[in-house]
Amino acid sequence: MAQYEAVIGLEVHAQLKTKSKLFCSCSTQFGKEPNSNVCPVCTGQPGSLPVLNRRAVEYATKMALAIGCTVNERSIFARKNYFYPDLPMGYQISQFDLPIAEHGKVDIDVDGAKKTIGVTRIHMENDAGKSVHSQADNASYVDLNRAGTPLIEIVSEPDMRSPEEAVAYLRCLHSILLYLGICDGNMEEGNFRCDANVSIRPVGQEEFGTRAELKNMNSFRNVQRAIAYEISRQEDLLDDGEAVVQETRLFDADKGVTRSMRGKEEAHDYRYFPDPDLVPLVLDHDWVEELRAGLPELPAARRARFIEQYGLPESDAELLTGDRALADYFEKTVDAYDQPKKVCNWISTDILRMVNECGGSIASCGLAPEEFATLVRIVDEGVINQKVGKNVLGELFAEGGDPEAYVKDKGLVQISDTSALETAVDEVIADNPSEVEAFRGGKTKLMGFFVGQVMRKTKGQANPKLVNQILADKLK
Repeated sequence: MAQYEAVIGLEVHAQLKTKSKLFCSCSTQFGKEPNSNVCPVCTGQPGSLPVLNRRAVEYATKMALAIGCTVNERSIFARKNYFYPDLPMGYQISQFDLPIAEHGKVDIDVDGAKKTIGVTRIHMENDAGKSVHSQADNASYVDLNRAGTPLIEIVSEPDMRSPEEAVAYLRCLHSILLYLGICDGNMEEGNFRCDANVSIRPVGQEEFGTRAELKNMNSFRNVQRAIAYEISRQEDLLDDGEAVVQETRLFDADKGVTRSMRGKEEAHDYRYFPDPDLVPLVLDHDWVEELRAGLPELPAARRARFIEQYGLPESDAELLTGDRALADYFEKTVDAYDQPKKVCNWISTDILRMVNECGGSIASCGLAPEEFATLVRIVDEGVINQKVGKNVLGELFAEGGDPEAYVKDKGLVQISDTSALETAVDEVIADNPSEVEAFRGGKTKLMGFFVGQVMRKTKGQANPKLVNQILADKLK
């Protein structure tokens, strides 16, 4: 029996997909020349005044509504004071005692066990810049293009008890953000990132243990690895009679370990106070309700509908609805060819394999849903066999095209003419007398050999079902 129980809470930062920054009109475009997307406001020049981005407020409110938060119709921006080279103002504009939203929840499923994770709050804030350290130059540089980009921070309750639960919660938030279209979710570019607060306590103890905050986790896998390592590290400390120190630790992905970075700050260390340059944010009740009414179908609801409407197993429905674009692709394909299970099978194996090889997004697939539906249909109808169908998919995946026209143009149409197949079968039997004798002597596994020879002779175009039937008759 386990001696300790982990207690995990996540602080998720999601960059909102606005065209301009939170308090100025500078572009949020990624990858521009360093320090080109800047102005007096986001570089903290004296006398410059912030102006709040309405779209960012809309996006933050949508996320709050999507996870069942209470939206505060009055919230206050505060200054979070700390010094770091990539924070030119000397403070971050955030929200503290009165955020935009509070008290939400997210439902997760880990290995069939369902659980609700509480969300303490969502608050808005602007991002810091980026420090770039060059060993070659023995110098550090600061790029302020990201300074001032709009973020929401989603703070969970300490309700998670395993790395798997933490990742399930994180994936759920990620999926909701993408469904809402308010964040692009790119973890490598820092548009979706999280810090994890991890502690352990003896099983049965109510009081929380001393926590460590983990940073520098840029993938779901690394979140799981970092939390798992930290739990093990803290267990070893307690087993050795040592104390866990409250601190911030960085995850080293190459070595799979966490390393101490600094002592963990508390709220009073930041000397929060209301920002005197920003009036309280007051939301119109009718506007909030209009946003609520306009929310799209969210992942959990869509998953339930896929199970009910299309008769899919829960695992398939979860796979398809985890990505809004993938779910849309599935539904458009089924609209064109009403065979949901067969379409799902193709997507979950061949399509997703090719998507992963091309970078992990269904957007890399140039085959339109209607074209894909045609491919699935002509395989079902026996125009081409499954093997040829997979080859055609590989050929058309990137650029698209009409599969029906393609197979005719390439001469790939399946041979279902019985007389033509009988000729090929007779030739194979004549060419392999010893195998025929062995088969008739009881080595029936040789049937696969004969089918393979016929397929080779017909360049893979023979109808395998008919080939098997003809061989069975002729090899009696």
